Amino acid sequence: MIIGQKTFDTEHHTYIMGILNVTPDSFSDGGKYNSVEKAVSRAKEMVDEGVDIVDVGGVSTRPGYQEVTLEEELNRVVPVVEALIELNVQISIDTYRSEVAEACLKLGATMINDQWAGLYDPKILNVVAQYDAEIVLMHNGDGERDKPVVDEMLVTLLAQANKAEMAGIPQSKIWLDPGIGFAKTRDEENEVMARLDELVATDYPILLATSRKRFIKEMIGGDTKAIERDEATAATTAYGIMKGVQAVRVHNVKLNSRIAQGMDFLKEIENERHHIS
Repeated sequence: MIIGQKTFDTEHHTYIMGILNVTPDSFSDGGKYNSVEKAVSRAKEMVDEGVDIVDVGGVSTRPGYQEVTLEEELNRVVPVVEALIELNVQISIDTYRSEVAEACLKLGATMINDQWAGLYDPKILNVVAQYDAEIVLMHNGDGERDKPVVDEMLVTLLAQANKAEMAGIPQSKIWLDPGIGFAKTRDEENEVMARLDELVATDYPILLATSRKRFIKEMIGGDTKAIERDEATAATTAYGIMKGVQAVRVHNVKLNSRIAQGMDFLKEIENERHHIS
C-alpha cells in the first residue's frame, strides 16, 4: 500500500495514527494544540515517538459538541496542514466535508478520515479518488437499528466501501473503522470489539480507534480522566492487533507504538512457527 511517497507494509507492521486535535473543545485535549506552533510541536513529538500518520481534526466529536461552520473548520485545519507538510510524516484529515478534504489534499495530505463514511457528504468520495488518496470509512448513525449491531455495521460499511470503489478509490486504499464511541450502547460496543475479526475478514484494512473513550472508561471502572486511560487503551491496541487490525488511532503515540511493535514481533514469531510446522 502506498500513501503519498511512502510504502506501507500492513502485513507486518501495525500503523500508528496519532491524534492531533486543533479544536478548543475536544473531550481529551481540547485547546491544547489549537495554534499552528503548538500543533507543529506536538506533531514533531509524535514523529519522534514513532507515529506513522498524523490525523488532524478541526471539529470536536465529543458528546454534546457544537457543529462548526465550514469556514471555521478550514481556518483551523488548513494553516496547520500547510505547516505539517514540511515534516516527513503522512497527514490524514479528520473531516466529513468534501471542501475541507479537497483543500487539504491539495496541500499534500494523503488520507481522509471520515466519521460519516461518505454519508454526510457523498462528494467526499469523488474528491478522495481525484487525488488518489486513502479514505477511512467509520461506522456511525443515530443509534437506532432494526438488526444486530455487527450485522448493521457490516452492511453499512460494505455498502459505503462499494460506493468508494465505484467513485474510483482502490480497495487497498479504503479503510474501515468500527466506530467505537459512536451510535452504540455499551453492550453493542462490547459486541463489536468481540467480533472485530468479522470486520477484518472483509479484506479491507481496518483502523481501530478506542483511545481514551467512554469504552475505555467502562473497561477499567471508576471515574477516570481521559488522560488516565492510556494503559487500557494500549490493551485494546494489543487486542486489536491480535484480531488482525492494521492500524490504531491514539493520543499516546509512544506507549501504543511500543505495544504495537511488541505485538507485531510476537505475531511474526507465531506465523513463522506455523509456517515451519
